[in-house]
Amino acid sequence: MFDRLEIKALPRGPRFAPTLRFWVNGEDVVDEPVGVGGRGPYAADLLPPDRPSLLRATGKARRLRMGEPECTGGCCGFLSVVVRRFGEIVQWSDWEVPGPAHTSAPRPLPELHFDASVYDAEVARAEMDRWWQVYL
Repeated sequence: MFDRLEIKALPRGPRFAPTLRFWVNGEDVVDEPVGVGGRGPYAADLLPPDRPSLLRATGKARRLRMGEPECTGGCCGFLSVVVRRFGEIVQWSDWEVPGPAHTSAPRPLPELHFDASVYDAEVARAEMDRWWQVYL
């Protein structure tokens, strides 16, 4: 059984430009690990208008920053995951989570597996849905 991904853009907040959140099987995978006041990656960084999204999975493994705590990733570390495509499967694995100073003992994040065609369609949808650019 495959996991289900939904990419959501959040509008500009009081401190941050528009950011992304990643819902897997109905659960926000950024919220708990980054803690209160943390954020997902900037939408403009992961969904640039002039090149393919960094979310696109290839046969070459790539570590992708998914969020950071309020104090910044330079202080307590980033939430990141290794993204890689294996034929018709996209895998998210080897999570790194920020230090526990700003979160309540985050539970380990599981390895996730997505049907590659469904994953590609969701990334393409996020690339095309650029409503958040009005907030830049």
